[in-house]
Amino acid sequence: MIRSGKKDEWLRLVEAGMERLDHDFSRLPEFAATPGPSTAALEAVIGEVAGRLADNYPYFHPLYAGQMLKPPHPVAQAAYALAMTINPNNHARDGGRASSEMEIEAVAGIAGMLGWRQGDGRSFLGHLTSGGTFANLEALWVAGQVQPGKRIVASEQAHYTHKRITGVLRVAFDAVASDNRGRIDLNALEDELRRGDVGTVVATLGTTALGAVDPLHEILTLRERYGFRLHVDAAYGGYFRLIAPELDAEAARAYAAMEQTDSIVIDPHKHGLQPYGCGCVLFRDPEVGRLYKHESPYTYFTSGELHLGEISLECSRAGAAAVALWATQRLLPLVPLGEPGDEFARGLAAGRRAAIELDRRLREDARFKPLPSGPELDIVVWRICDDATGAQRVFDAAAGRDLHLALVHLPKRYFEETEAGMTSCLRSVLMKPEHQEWLPEIWRRLSGTD
Repeated sequence: MIRSGKKDEWLRLVEAGMERLDHDFSRLPEFAATPGPSTAALEAVIGEVAGRLADNYPYFHPLYAGQMLKPPHPVAQAAYALAMTINPNNHARDGGRASSEMEIEAVAGIAGMLGWRQGDGRSFLGHLTSGGTFANLEALWVAGQVQPGKRIVASEQAHYTHKRITGVLRVAFDAVASDNRGRIDLNALEDELRRGDVGTVVATLGTTALGAVDPLHEILTLRERYGFRLHVDAAYGGYFRLIAPELDAEAARAYAAMEQTDSIVIDPHKHGLQPYGCGCVLFRDPEVGRLYKHESPYTYFTSGELHLGEISLECSRAGAAAVALWATQRLLPLVPLGEPGDEFARGLAAGRRAAIELDRRLREDARFKPLPSGPELDIVVWRICDDATGAQRVFDAAAGRDLHLALVHLPKRYFEETEAGMTSCLRSVLMKPEHQEWLPEIWRRLSGTD
């Protein structure tokens, strides 16, 4: 039920992998494992775990259309579980020999999707992290090292983590006003740049509230004039570069410009079909690796090759996350929509089409008022027209019909209203491919019609 019939498939994958792994390690002598709890005791605890986990929203189901939660692909689950039998640590190569290589290959696949490839005199530096927050921390830490004493700025609709991170790093930070589409306001940004003390601009490709895409191509024009460092937080929206033909022209131009930036963050544990936590940070200039240099009395002497711990702030990192990502990209390559082998991209496109269809239906219903500009990615936001408490009321009523949405507070001006202040809205993240097929049922439960 949880995996729509794929539970048995996942278990078979793990069993087949275990048989192969047992065979490959069969040269080792047998040993007696330390006695542990009885099978009955283990089953009792797992039964309790399952009971506790049932106290959750059904994040795996298409009727969950609230927060950014997407089930990992079965091959990612199986690869992660298989790797956990070894439990590699991708800090140093002797702690994760195979998984370190798999991380390097998987990260190279992501970099290639974003326009950065090894060879032809070009290179990049990148690695996985425990999530987007730490990936952004590393990017802004490097930015502070490269542009010491200068401010970092981002849109007021950028993720709140940037303000927190800069506080931790003791780097000055300011939020820049957004336009009525939730994107960074270019005039307000240039006002900040004229002050001459901005070292780094953060552009967001896929804000978490709206899925708004900052006009990266126009920010690059400002970079030519003011010479700042440009970091892209694409933790949520990075993979949408694969379906540029499905996006509006402005968003497509922003995604096409990604390769011209200095650093990029993307979260495979969002649209990349990975278990939490799996983030990724990439730097266009591999020379920033010198900033990570440190001494260890024992860690890095087992191999002359680069250890991932030498280019990351985190030390111990789950090698299983790298194995799961590698397996997923091996099965579903990061191929642009319309090219052979584009199954992964077609899944993204299905969610985008579901968002467009939900937005269309909302516009045809006088009870609802969606954002005038419509969704840029797969996030739909709308108001209830009749009263100030309408969003909460509809949220509760939908949950009573097993349709799970989210609430978000936004400036009233986003809805072309003249009064100042904030308003409560409904928000739906349609990031599962199944959402396209389930949209009629989602609408039936939302609209309250039979």
